[in-house]
Amino acid sequence: MIRFKNGRVLDMNGSAEAEEKEVWVQDGKIAFVGLPSDQMIKSAVFEREYDLEGNLIMPSFKNAHTHSAMTFLRSYADDLPLQDWLFKQVFPMEAKLTGEDVYWFSKLAVLEYLTSGITASFDMYFELDDYFRANTECGFRTVMCGAISGDSSAVKRLEENYRRFNGISPLVTYRLGFHAEYTADYELMEGVAELAEKYKAPVSVHNSETQKEVAECIQKYGKTPAELFEALGIYNYGGAGFHCVHFSDNDMEIFKKRGVWAVTCPGSNSKLASGIAPICRMREKGVNIAVGTDGPASNNCLDMFREMFLMTALQKIDRADASACPADFVLNAAVKGSALAMGLDDCTELSEGSQADLIVIDLSQPNMQPENNIVKNLVYSGSKQNVKLTMCAGKVLYENGKFNVGEDPKRIYARCGELLRELKSRP
Repeated sequence: MIRFKNGRVLDMNGSAEAEEKEVWVQDGKIAFVGLPSDQMIKSAVFEREYDLEGNLIMPSFKNAHTHSAMTFLRSYADDLPLQDWLFKQVFPMEAKLTGEDVYWFSKLAVLEYLTSGITASFDMYFELDDYFRANTECGFRTVMCGAISGDSSAVKRLEENYRRFNGISPLVTYRLGFHAEYTADYELMEGVAELAEKYKAPVSVHNSETQKEVAECIQKYGKTPAELFEALGIYNYGGAGFHCVHFSDNDMEIFKKRGVWAVTCPGSNSKLASGIAPICRMREKGVNIAVGTDGPASNNCLDMFREMFLMTALQKIDRADASACPADFVLNAAVKGSALAMGLDDCTELSEGSQADLIVIDLSQPNMQPENNIVKNLVYSGSKQNVKLTMCAGKVLYENGKFNVGEDPKRIYARCGELLRELKSRP
């Protein structure tokens, strides 16, 4: 058993207050949260005891939308409009990728996630066997999202992956999904809807990221992407819409009705000038909200602290209201909302029986002082420098700047550099 003592606990279980408690971890799960009696301590056998020295322990962040292996395109094709960036730069380079590339560039992403207190990613990409291997070797939790595009022939592959990857590892699940309306023909979307009905399963997809996407969908089908997916039955069992920037009131009603999660990616949407998602309006209408970074080619970092700050700051600007999108709502979306959007229902809080996916926040850093309000400090002034420890499934993967992922980080950096040079020279 692992014991975290002499600290404060933000359990995210209904209270926004940090309390002086202990957290015990056994067999990958939370075994105890509270103030133990002397007898409990005396009878317990601890493999390790962490003296938190007054620091904060809380559930980890979950990244509800990303493309991890796109670390290879970080800072490669910046300062371009989204459509030019995607079709003229990103897609041509991605066409050259091998499974070996995806394996190493995914490991690089895992390192970055851990430094930001992220223990799970909702990842949409390809070369799935290599992606699976990278994450499981690191001990990192991931939800793989279907990324098919093109014509209906891809639907068979989606179903095969859904059946193959679910149940294969306690760290990995797979959810139905496709890239976007604008990269899929009508028959493919019909096929996805049929799978959703067959398995009574949620579907996740890029949705209304740009004005161009929405306008062209209306021109083609007479409906917004959300309206089209509703008509097809794609969202009958919930799911997630990634970005949801250009959203109508009717789109929001569909999401509320179907329990679909709107995953906001404020860093990427700002950098690509896609716009500001109407988070406050969605919240008022009862839409579920989660947070993602998007991929490192468009963000360019995988930092939940920056996403949280941008999420609230952009809403305040958009509404000309400094009270919009308060810190406690933002933190809840990044921790609990994102976990629920990914189907990680047992990774939302620190309570007995929950998965031991947690982080330790260094409160002794100057940016966390004074402690008028710890939650507001996390959202408004917190940063990656405050993450002292990241634990996933009861295993410490990052502690005080050092990684425990089964691979020397320097080897990962070096191999990624080698592969990138090779990739650029491939025809």
